[in-house]
Formats: sequence, C-alpha cells, structure tokens
Amino acid sequence: MTILTKAKLVLGGALALTVATVGLGQAEECKNPEALRFSMIPTEETTQELSLYEPMVNQLKTVTGKNVEFYLPTSYASVVEAMLGGFVDLGMHGPYSYVIAQEKDPDLRVIATYAKHKGHFQEEGPGYKAVLVARKDSGYSSVEDLKGTVIGLTDPASTSGNLLPRVSFTKVIGSDLEDYFSRVVYTGGHDLSAIAVIEGQVDAAFVATHRLDNVIDRDLATMDDYVVLWSSPVIPQDPFVVNGNLCPELIDNIQKAFLTLGDSEEGRQYLENVNASKFVAMEDSDYDIIRDLKAAKDAK
Repeated sequence: MTILTKAKLVLGGALALTVATVGLGQAEECKNPEALRFSMIPTEETTQELSLYEPMVNQLKTVTGKNVEFYLPTSYASVVEAMLGGFVDLGMHGPYSYVIAQEKDPDLRVIATYAKHKGHFQEEGPGYKAVLVARKDSGYSSVEDLKGTVIGLTDPASTSGNLLPRVSFTKVIGSDLEDYFSRVVYTGGHDLSAIAVIEGQVDAAFVATHRLDNVIDRDLATMDDYVVLWSSPVIPQDPFVVNGNLCPELIDNIQKAFLTLGDSEEGRQYLENVNASKFVAMEDSDYDIIRDLKAAKDAK
C-alpha cells in the first residue's frame, strides 16, 4: 500500500490507539500505538510526490516494528493542532511552528533534523537562511528599491517566510512590512513564493534557501533568475518532533530510525533526493534562537 493510499485512509477515519503502561515502578502511563501517525508541514516535496518519503517510512517501520500512517496536512497550523490533539505522533515542523506548539505542550520533543548539502543558495549543515529575492531582470538592486512594491510571505507560522521578515528584516527597513510595502500577501508555500516572483505576481518574496534550491532543482527556475536583496542569520533546520507521551523506548527507536537512515542504500538515496547528507540529533535548546525571535515579534 502506498503512502498516498495510507494518507487517504488516515484522513478517512480515526485509528484506534493503544495505551501501554510503563514498566513496573512507574506510576504514569505512556502511549504505545499499534501504528505511528506521521505528518509534516506542507512543502513542495510533500505536495509533489509522497512516494519520496517511502524510505523514511520503511526505516521507521523496520526500527520501531510499527505500521506508519502518513497524515497529509493543509497548513503549518494543521500539523501543530494534529500533534497537540494527539492525532499525530511524529511530525516535521518549521522551527517557528515547533516553538508555537511546544509552548502549548512542553512535552513535545525534538529528535533530529537534516544536515543539508551545499546547494545553489543553501549552505552546508543543519541550518538555513531566509532570503529576500526578486527577479534579476526586474531592476530592483536594493531593499530601498522595493519600497511601495508587493511582497510575498509564505505562511503565518513559517520561520523564514514570516517570522524573520517581521522581526529581523523590519529592523533593516525601520518599519512594519505593511507600512513599507504597498501590499503583503501570503502565497501558501516557499515554492509558490519563488514562482510568484518569476511570474510577476509579487515583486519580491522571502524564501528559505533550501526551498529555493528545490525550485531550481525541479527546473522551475534557474539560479540566474534571482537576485538576493537581503539574507537572514543562520537558523536551525526543520525539526522532527515526537509527542512526549510516547513510551521512552519507542521514542528512542524513532530517533534511531532517523539517525541510521543513511546506513542503507535506500536511505542514502532518500537523503540525496532531499539534498541532505544525514540526519543529526537535535535538542529543544537548539531552537532558543527562534524563541528569542518570537518574543521580539510578540513584544511589538
């Protein structure tokens, strides 16, 4: 059965979850479901081809001994709500959406993220940047040139497509985005923002470096189509997060599945397909930089 079929099955009905008691001497109960529900923020990969994630799902099945059901989300917020409501056991969040979720449920636990290859705009390692890009032939050569134009963001819960523009970039222009630009629009995704720039639907847009690379790798644009007018500091890559009420041994096995994915040929091919060299272990404190940015935004 394909992941897409499973996604439809999960969306079509509720799956009975089994609650298991932790070992003797522990009073609390932990969750040991018969099947793991897995979801991730909408990206060009998830909407393009769910079969891309077969190697990851197969690895999770092998190491945990569990079936895996893929829940196809509609937005960053839907992944957050699915995890907070206990509908999803494992999810890939954006850094900002993870911080939002973890504030509401402190038991959510980061286990890993990608270490990316160096790409067209992406730097090597488990971090990335937000870049403000315009068409190279647009005549825009500075941030000042963009005053009064139409600017593209991605999603309200996006780190590079909303949080960084509203915190770090506003320090550059000295005002809120809505006061500087004639119109601010949400496109719904990094790939959509990058394409909107090429098609002239927006004058410029904030896009994550690794997501911009994906658009180029899919031959939807070339590196030479864009000019970068601003870039953010490096921030940590999208975290893979588990619900903390899963049994400790299961959480350890889920993390192990990610960290050993590159041990198989299938896993290495998957990593190449997402322009990553490996998964690396991450901790909650690695995302404190995002909390600082969120606090600055909330204080405005």
